[in-house]
Amino acid sequence: MQKKYLAIYDDLVNKIKANTWPVSTLLPSENELSIQYDTSRETIRKALNLLSHNGYIQKVRGKGSVVIDIHKFSFPVSGIESYAELAEKLQLESSTAVHQLGYLDANHEITKMLAMTQGERIWNVVRVREISGEKIILDKDYFTERYVPLLSLDICEKSIYHHIENNLGLEIGFAQKEIVVEDPTEEDRKLLDLEGFSNIVVIRSQVYLQDANLFQCTESRHRPDKFRFVDFARRVKN
Repeated sequence: MQKKYLAIYDDLVNKIKANTWPVSTLLPSENELSIQYDTSRETIRKALNLLSHNGYIQKVRGKGSVVIDIHKFSFPVSGIESYAELAEKLQLESSTAVHQLGYLDANHEITKMLAMTQGERIWNVVRVREISGEKIILDKDYFTERYVPLLSLDICEKSIYHHIENNLGLEIGFAQKEIVVEDPTEEDRKLLDLEGFSNIVVIRSQVYLQDANLFQCTESRHRPDKFRFVDFARRVKN
């Protein structure tokens, strides 16, 4: 038998999707919901926590639970996760198309950043991510061949990080990231569904192995209406 808080969660999700509570409105209070569903406030609290975790509501101290835009996907900024891991976690209806797979031109600025020795080759992988029938992410990844010696179409369609960690036995350590808003390029407009959009959100990362060697540069280009980028922050007092 399904746990009661899950049944309540499913019912609340259906009502949010049906616009019973539009975006930016408050859900009924925990007390009101406990009366409505004839259950304890603890059970209601579990259902609301699950709604918050899955991006349907934002809990605001002193106000309650505010409905947020369910059509935006919450992508973490601070962690290092592959797109395949994020798609599975967020339960996205998603597919990946490899637009380009080969070696980068030796004169490209990324080659100068990644190559440790002259003549060292750099993989260039360009992938289009389609979510719910719309092409809304363009991922451009660059890997030094010293650490990633072989990439195939099958690997790139699934998960390069899975290949790196499980087949090559490398340990990914940390990354430096920047987020900017830019005008779409001709390539963006050709490969993504950008009609009506004049900006694109770009996350550029330099990714290092556990031994602090730089092995990847990546540029992830997102249509701005479908994403929000989240992080966890803690106040530190002097």
